Amino acid sequence: MDINNYVPLTNNVIIKLNEITTLIEDKNNLTEAELDEIKSIFKGILSSGERYDVDDIESWLENEGTWANKATRTRITNISHYIQDKYEQTAKLKVISEDGESCSCGN
Repeated sequence: MDINNYVPLTNNVIIKLNEITTLIEDKNNLTEAELDEIKSIFKGILSSGERYDVDDIESWLENEGTWANKATRTRITNISHYIQDKYEQTAKLKVISEDGESCSCGN
């Protein structure tokens, strides 16, 4: 990541990560309902205009203290990355469709 574009986790993102931590009862075994809620939380972060670096999410989970299971941390990190990629692709499509014209978006 370019150092000039680096933005540390904001307080709002950390609050949401704490919500995830509180939400998950068994940190070794995520349920489908919990996975859906985690996805929803990351979507909410992005749709509110907040941004996060996936590496910072991973680091936060590692250092938080209750996420001892590496597989679970990796799963949440992967979800954050997937939601971020999906959100960015959707945002690009909206920009193109807003003016009704296509652009040469690097293709």
